[in-house]
Amino acid sequence: VEEALRSVSWPAEWPYEPTDFSRQDEMTDTFFYQSPRLCTHVDDSFIANLTRHYEKVFPEYPGARILDLCSSWISHYPEEKTWSHVSITGMNELELKTNGQANDYSVRDLNAQPELPYESGSFDIVTCTVSFDYLAKPLEVMREVARVLKPGGMVILSTSNRCFPTKAVNIWLRTGDVEHCLIYGSYMHYTGAFEPPEAKDLSSVMAKTGFADPTYVIQAKKKA
Repeated sequence: VEEALRSVSWPAEWPYEPTDFSRQDEMTDTFFYQSPRLCTHVDDSFIANLTRHYEKVFPEYPGARILDLCSSWISHYPEEKTWSHVSITGMNELELKTNGQANDYSVRDLNAQPELPYESGSFDIVTCTVSFDYLAKPLEVMREVARVLKPGGMVILSTSNRCFPTKAVNIWLRTGDVEHCLIYGSYMHYTGAFEPPEAKDLSSVMAKTGFADPTYVIQAKKKA
């Protein structure tokens, strides 16, 4: 996985077709997410791995303003607070209200309205945990991520091998872990706003033997 983005040669043009982002269930996402899910969709190993990664990255941006996309009742951020403000967006208001690390929230269906309700250059870090595979307009959303990030700011997408298959986009269901990292990296690349993305395999030994969820992070800094 970590090699996936190191020597990639991107096509000159956006390589995807509209059908790549179709989904089995095309009903409005509001219905699917209307009931709160106060649970985690990945295991404790994944959560611990991701939190440790945040513990390494967040201090590089002291007093950071952070945005968590497609958020819920928990953001998996470290206990030790090195940031100044956390904004979150998501689909279920009860879940967002329950998030104890958030300073404010916005209920937002990014498939219906990919524009982010924030000023340009207002965040140092943007995160999204195991959710970008549900976005039917990923390039539009990633362009918005680039817009709201400050120069030098970082986007951190994390993924595993779990999903709601009826809501994940078609190309995600057809591909595996390495391709998933390439897909996420391509979203960053084709905005033209980011430095070359990198993929990290943070999976535990148990995950590598199939007994825990794998943990992959794809991240990039916005060009200065």
